[in-house]
Amino acid sequence: MNHSDTRALPTASLEQLFHQGRSFSYWQDRAVPDALLRDLYQLVCLGPTSKNCSPLRLVFLRTEHAKQTLLPALASGNVAKVEAAPVTAILAYDRRFHDQLPTLFPHAQAARNDFVGNEPLREETALRNASLQGGYFIMAARALGLDCGPLSGFDNDAVDRLFFSDSAHHAYRSNFLCNLGYGDRSQLHDRLPRLSFEDCCQLL
Repeated sequence: MNHSDTRALPTASLEQLFHQGRSFSYWQDRAVPDALLRDLYQLVCLGPTSKNCSPLRLVFLRTEHAKQTLLPALASGNVAKVEAAPVTAILAYDRRFHDQLPTLFPHAQAARNDFVGNEPLREETALRNASLQGGYFIMAARALGLDCGPLSGFDNDAVDRLFFSDSAHHAYRSNFLCNLGYGDRSQLHDRLPRLSFEDCCQLL
């Protein structure tokens, strides 16, 4: 791949992030250090969001007890995947994200007021921007040498009851799950087809 802009990442980096980046269901027996999860968040939080609202909230399930707590909320096809993964992250969004705007968006102190009393706008903004941050999460994990297995087969209400029913987290809503670790490439199938530029894009 040729790039005229010298700021473009080298081919090896693009391979790691995109061409060789896959969704994993099988994992090497290799732990993910807590320090690496902290490094992951420090990359994710740098990605842009609307008014820097940063609604993503993460719960990293690393222990057997934490995993067992999650299992009843999973679709049957995802149970073994979560059990085998070194870490399963719950990617959620905070529906009270606007309470942080005076800190996160300090040059516009009235920004919080746009969301007060407007629950539909808060929900839409939180879900869109947390999903955007979820994309950053996957790419940041790959950049740090981790592999990912995103999952959507679970009962959101059950996950919220299990992990977010306390007073400190009652405004959180689960979005999707993502297994993390070092994937077993010997278990991968061939990459599925993708739509072409012509199928998906317009140049106007």
